[in-house]
Amino acid sequence: MHAHAVTAAAVAALGAAVLLSPDSSSDARFVRAAQPTVIAHRGASAYAPENTLAAIDKAAKLGFSWVENDVQRTKDGRLVVIHDDNLARTTNVEDVFPGRAPWKVKDFTSAEIAKLDAGSWFSPDYAGARVPTLERYMRQVERNHEKLLLEVKNPELYPGIEAQILKTLSNEGWLNGTHRNRLIVQSFSADSLRTVHQLKPALTTGYLGRPAEDELSGYARFTDLINPSYADISASYVSNVHALKGPHGKHLRLFTWTVNDAATARQVRDYGVDGIITNKPDVVRTALSTS
Repeated sequence: MHAHAVTAAAVAALGAAVLLSPDSSSDARFVRAAQPTVIAHRGASAYAPENTLAAIDKAAKLGFSWVENDVQRTKDGRLVVIHDDNLARTTNVEDVFPGRAPWKVKDFTSAEIAKLDAGSWFSPDYAGARVPTLERYMRQVERNHEKLLLEVKNPELYPGIEAQILKTLSNEGWLNGTHRNRLIVQSFSADSLRTVHQLKPALTTGYLGRPAEDELSGYARFTDLINPSYADISASYVSNVHALKGPHGKHLRLFTWTVNDAATARQVRDYGVDGIITNKPDVVRTALSTS
């Protein structure tokens, strides 16, 4: 590893430590990390098929500790890691099950999904990659010593999925004191996040979206982070997020997505964001370390 990459990795680690360390409840000042934490979106998804074990392995090889994923549920009640609510874009489901349109995740059993190729669409080098179950995915995250930003995807399609995800995380040892600092659960659904917070109040949560500034205090009752698209934020908005304290008495943080170029990475860094979610974590790291 080149010297500048080592330095950047150290800065990223420092940023993660500041992000998750408690601040003094008697101190109203917001303490900003030296640099934003870089989160590999669906793994290092510019370089390996998204949401596969190969993508999180690639993130680890590039030196990134934070990865993001999406969780949905099969017909027989198994949790799987996949972004879309159907299987067509990222697997060969149309070839394997041609008569089963529209190929919704919820209409296939876990055994059927396990037969699908989730890598060839991306590159022949990844032929045979599978859609991982959440259990298998978590074990690989653990093996790689990574941290996880887990998205509850389309919860309206899967009643009770929040409790099921938390049970799986608990079974895998991810809700104890040590692992809890390596986990954030996020969703576009405020109702889903409220449920997660009610079921496991100690867990760190993030709302995906950009609430109006006069609504932020309501979100601060059940979420620790506000995670909007980079196109929807400004330095003023980030500052207003930081001014509020969340359910654990710590200032709200802000992760932004999906930033894949150097200029945007530097722009949102200058806005004061705490994390940058990206398909190209190496590009973002270099941008942050060379300006």
